[in-house]
Amino acid sequence: MIAAGLVVALSPFFAAAYGALAYDKLRNPENRGPWLYRERRISRGREFDLLKFRTLRTDVLDRATGAEAHARLHEADEANLTWAGRRVLKPWYLDELPQLFNVLRGDMSLVGPRPWPPSMVANQVGKGLTYRNEVMAGWTGAAQVRKGLTESGGFTELDLEYVAAAKTTSGTALLRRDLRILWQTVKVMSRGEGLQF
Repeated sequence: MIAAGLVVALSPFFAAAYGALAYDKLRNPENRGPWLYRERRISRGREFDLLKFRTLRTDVLDRATGAEAHARLHEADEANLTWAGRRVLKPWYLDELPQLFNVLRGDMSLVGPRPWPPSMVANQVGKGLTYRNEVMAGWTGAAQVRKGLTESGGFTELDLEYVAAAKTTSGTALLRRDLRILWQTVKVMSRGEGLQF
């Protein structure tokens, strides 16, 4: 119900994302391509297609064909991004909005550890961290609202803390925790703290 409410509440942001993508396609005809991008990810040990607004140029996506798709590996380089990806989608996290439909489909939850590609999950499992195969992945999570920790490995501690809370706290306490994380996510989005170039 909350995800459906968010789709409605965030509809102006969906419109802004589509407007930016449409403008970009008119501005750069050579970069016309799909509006959405799909990546294989893991949620509770099951693979699914994660939805994102496309931020990468079509030639970058073509070069990545054959390898496991993981856009984030290419998004850090400004030259790989479309105008819409660089100026609108990535700074404001608008490329992540279609994942609300993943939530509605039951692929993932609103809050939890972010879904990772299969190879990254396998690498983490090899280090003894199996939680991504045990819990539902989230659209947002404790690590996403704590900027600066995701590169240093701090996300693991935050993920494990959340997973432990999900297993041990009451449903009401977990709901309050999730709502707090969702509110923090909205604040992070409103500040435009995504990728900056």
